[in-house]
Amino acid sequence: METKKIHPLIPEAQEELRKGNISRRDFLRISTLLGMSLASAKLLAACAQPPASPVATEAGPAATVAVTEAPKAGPVRGGVLRAATRVERVDHPARFSLVSQSHAWRHVFEYLTYTDPKGITQPYLLEKWEASDDLLTWTLYVRKGVKFNNGQELTADDVVFNFGQWLNKDVGSSLLGAMSYLDASGVEKKDDYTVVLHLNAPSIFIPEHLFQYPAAIVPKTFGGDITREPIGTGAFTMAEYVPAERCRLVARKDYWRNGEDGKPLPYLDELLMVQLGEDRSADLAALQTGQVDTIIEPPVSVWEAVKDDARFEVVSTPTSATRVLRMRVDQDPWQDNRVRQALKYCHNREKILAVALQNQGTIGNDSHVAQAHPEYVDIPPFPFDTEKSKALLAEAGYPNGVTVELVVASDWPESMAYAQALKEDAAAGGFTINLKTMPASQYWDGWTEWNLGITWWAHRTLAPMLLPLAYIADADGKPVPWNETRWVDEEFSKILKEAEATLDLPKRRELVGKLEEIQKERGSVCIPFFMNVWKIYDKKFHGIVPSPEEYAIFYETWKEA
Repeated sequence: METKKIHPLIPEAQEELRKGNISRRDFLRISTLLGMSLASAKLLAACAQPPASPVATEAGPAATVAVTEAPKAGPVRGGVLRAATRVERVDHPARFSLVSQSHAWRHVFEYLTYTDPKGITQPYLLEKWEASDDLLTWTLYVRKGVKFNNGQELTADDVVFNFGQWLNKDVGSSLLGAMSYLDASGVEKKDDYTVVLHLNAPSIFIPEHLFQYPAAIVPKTFGGDITREPIGTGAFTMAEYVPAERCRLVARKDYWRNGEDGKPLPYLDELLMVQLGEDRSADLAALQTGQVDTIIEPPVSVWEAVKDDARFEVVSTPTSATRVLRMRVDQDPWQDNRVRQALKYCHNREKILAVALQNQGTIGNDSHVAQAHPEYVDIPPFPFDTEKSKALLAEAGYPNGVTVELVVASDWPESMAYAQALKEDAAAGGFTINLKTMPASQYWDGWTEWNLGITWWAHRTLAPMLLPLAYIADADGKPVPWNETRWVDEEFSKILKEAEATLDLPKRRELVGKLEEIQKERGSVCIPFFMNVWKIYDKKFHGIVPSPEEYAIFYETWKEA
């Protein structure tokens, strides 16, 4: 166990574990966030020997379904993995606005931390970190000897540069909202391998924020476009990148991490990622005929088609990923909360879950807090009640109903199924919904501007990590970059800030329950479901790990000879 001082909140968490108030996973998550190694945290967890607890158990809704198949032989080197995915047009990784933009590039650019499939965050490009007792000062220790693919060594200067990018309003990163507890003046280079963060408000989520997909580390010389400067610390180099078509990544020979055989990772020689058109139905045909080996972010239709096919490994994971129906509260008719509530009453949630996801998910309550979050509180959603919807619209000045346009990405089948079901059911509630469909690429071009739209949102491990991305204002009172609805609620923001600084899980859960109630009652989104996600791949490949975030990481993937 570490000989350095243990953060005083860790023994408190250990006592909560002993009492059965939190799960072993929650204790490991808390301890590692506060700077303890995973090995030492496991020892402390074993010492606590908690009784069985109905409040928080290891196998809760956030548990990841593990791969049961285990290869008999060790990893084999060589080969190519072919993946069907979206190949997005990108420039600055800090501006990544969806997970699919990161799939190829996370093999070139890496992260300061790594959150495993169980939600435990560990050092990666950092050797370790330390948090002050009051959680206002965080010291980050950069791993020595890591080199970018141009031979330049990673140092504190690069880390400081990246924080400066994330916290620069002109860059437009979602991390600006996520890291609302910090501004650029609070980032200090202590020496060549040490960075100190001086927070404006306490937070325990820094290590997890550092693994969010816009937090990829670029060198201090970065000019703003990774397609022109693909200089990262990752295990692959980008040999070819054609947006909307394909990319090819080639293994480095001098990567800083070794595999099981003592040689540098990766095991594979190349990764080939292809986009087979805007309509992803072609992905399934390519998988079944052997043209590709895996589909990244497969839709539910692929799961349904191959779940019983012995050729493929199919791994299911519950998540907080969802499709968010978002209303611009600065525009009519959504400025009136009665109209927003009316639309919530038009949601037949069980029907939507069935038609959109074939019941492969959980029901949502119009808050952006999922059963997969440890802080989740079971607050029932508004019932399906079209008469109540009509009454609310009449109160709001729409006795004859209201006509709205709903913008939907046509190549997101879950969104299309959701939109069509809502259009049909909401008609009885006084809403005439006209669907405006477009390719996802076009949707993302204006995703924060639509009056009414359905936006894809990825999984985040903890609720207080997710909510600041889209439901608060910045220091100047303006909605943060990803606040697509422009909804800012003073009470919500105050409670959220308190939740961000609360380590004690039962207390944080109580605060998050209040946030759920506020979003349900007067929030700007309808969230009828949260989604399962899948890893689906040819069984000739091994070392593909589950990811509730749907991250694609193939460093330790290998192919049978």
